[in-house]
Amino acid sequence: MMEIGFYPGCSLKGSSSEYAQSTLALAKVFDISLVEIEDWNCCGATAAHNINHEIAVALPARILALAEKQGLTEIVVPCAACYNRLTVTQHELNSDPDLKARVAKIVQMPLSGRIQIFNVMQFIEKYIADRLEEKIIKPFEWKVVCYYGCLLVRPHNILQFDRLEDPQSMDVLMRKIGAVPLDWGYKTECCGAGFSVSRTEVVAKLSGKIVKDAEERGAKAIIVACPMCQSNLDMRRSHIDHYLQQKTHIPVLFITQAIGLAVGLKREEVGLEKLFVAAEV
Repeated sequence: MMEIGFYPGCSLKGSSSEYAQSTLALAKVFDISLVEIEDWNCCGATAAHNINHEIAVALPARILALAEKQGLTEIVVPCAACYNRLTVTQHELNSDPDLKARVAKIVQMPLSGRIQIFNVMQFIEKYIADRLEEKIIKPFEWKVVCYYGCLLVRPHNILQFDRLEDPQSMDVLMRKIGAVPLDWGYKTECCGAGFSVSRTEVVAKLSGKIVKDAEERGAKAIIVACPMCQSNLDMRRSHIDHYLQQKTHIPVLFITQAIGLAVGLKREEVGLEKLFVAAEV
């Protein structure tokens, strides 16, 4: 069985455990073992850089150093925020030898800067996509909208992932499992991100526009690859419905849950019962 590194980050160990669950289960279907990075820490997410740039870089740098120490050459990072922080940090370190030396001293480990970092779509495209259609047991024949959010494609000059305004990688994967991804204008609009607790009304407004448009287009589900996006669109649905002054019913699935269902994984294997807005499949 092929082994690839796996960085779950904080969300996948807590509020978005179904994302980790479905990612690990999907990999196993394709004889891939995702090996968790030992002694990993928080990547710093959206807060650390507001306090101290060097420490904000050191947090994800330590994760990369630990992965290298473990002998890993590739790691899968499902969370869009974690993927952004790790990739941007590696770019900064490789572009600034002085910063790299200072951070290596902080983390007390060498930093080669050569480890390959994949988000979920990149991982699936490289190791699963070519074999995906032959593994399909129950086609996921839903009309869906694919929501990429802010961080998965930005900053584009560093991440170099997909098209900035109209990304297609998630849409392509959805077509492979039998779904019909709809064109829409909210693919990379902000859901409110980290304001979920401090400014819930902002999340309700921004996420509400996304949910409303998806339903009006006739989508049966919103497909995501970011724990924060999924949480805001799903967990904050009561606030969204209050803002919209109407009840909405569209579920928000992680891409790994949708693909997992298509290749024969059961509801409980992909954590579907953990959704706040039920997905009837």
